[in-house]
Amino acid sequence: MTRSENARLNMIESKMNCAQSVLTAFSDELGLDRATALKLAGGFGGGMGRTGKTCGAVSGAYLVIGLSESKAAREGVEAVYAKVQEFTRRFIELHGSTSCTELLNCDLCDPTELARARAESLFTKACPVFVKDAVEIIEQLGYNITSPV
Repeated sequence: MTRSENARLNMIESKMNCAQSVLTAFSDELGLDRATALKLAGGFGGGMGRTGKTCGAVSGAYLVIGLSESKAAREGVEAVYAKVQEFTRRFIELHGSTSCTELLNCDLCDPTELARARAESLFTKACPVFVKDAVEIIEQLGYNITSPV
């Protein structure tokens, strides 16, 4: 099974949020234990704590990118920014946005909309696609994910 498919299934079967699913897909290579990865990404689901902002799959990818960069100080920050920008460009090319609210066409801050998202199974139908694609984009971009933190 591919890493992206495993991440997609983790979201569905293990009830992880999008960010957790993406980060744990790379946690071993990053030298990050699974429990820590789950805690680290725990607040990013639902577009940053269910506020509908940046999609958790995108946030999880940004965490992977940041953790995978081994260059020093300012040079490292610039490399991370460049990679984040390229990831973002590709994700938007696929899905039209990085906003959870726009991607799901649903305001998760509104209890009625949240209930609709659950009734329509968006968290098990739409979100796993974003997770799978985020992992694939990271892999396509060939980030150095082999050096532990």
